[in-house]
Amino acid sequence: MLSKTEILEALRGRLIVSVQAYPGEPMRDPNTMAQIAASAVAGGAAAVRVQGLGDIQASRSAVEVPVIGLWKDGKDGVVITPTFQHAYAVALAGAQVVALDGTRRERPDGLSLAETVTRLHNQTNALVMADCGSLDDARAAVDAGADIIGTTLAGYTGERPTTDGPDLELISAIRTADLPAMLVAEGRIHSPAQAAAARESGAEAVVVGTAITHPTTISSWFAEAVEG
Repeated sequence: MLSKTEILEALRGRLIVSVQAYPGEPMRDPNTMAQIAASAVAGGAAAVRVQGLGDIQASRSAVEVPVIGLWKDGKDGVVITPTFQHAYAVALAGAQVVALDGTRRERPDGLSLAETVTRLHNQTNALVMADCGSLDDARAAVDAGADIIGTTLAGYTGERPTTDGPDLELISAIRTADLPAMLVAEGRIHSPAQAAAARESGAEAVVVGTAITHPTTISSWFAEAVEG
């Protein structure tokens, strides 16, 4: 079992691939997701980010790299691993890192982010990745004890505009703030050039999902280009 330090070092300077399919899609199956996760690792991914307990369990059996797990529940507001019980279940499913909503918004179970992170650290060996939408979110998440800060929710909480591509300004601002947590860029990174730009802006690791693992969206990009 990797230590927390070993997990963070395994991610530093590397690519993380998000492997997710939406309900009702042909690939919405844990075994399929696990196969895609293994393919991403074969291509150089240092970790995978996986949604849903079944997908986490299947991916843990398919890959030897760290699994960042989450559980999306709900349609509005805080939906990424929204409560402590969701987070605890994600850890029990085998995720070495639990990704959760790291914004300052009220959580459905009434617990603060700090209470959630503290309980998770006390009751499991999992690290916590806080998906943030702003610099203030990142600061609050670090104060709450998060091990990793992600820019996953930049442009989706109303605090920042939705950029065309990754929010490089936010990545740079968080890096300049020199917070004591690993900074991971995530969100709207659709090309190798954008991934490199995220690193140059200060991200210590980069998550890419749709552009690698979501053929429905990738096909739509090409279909629109061909059809004019």
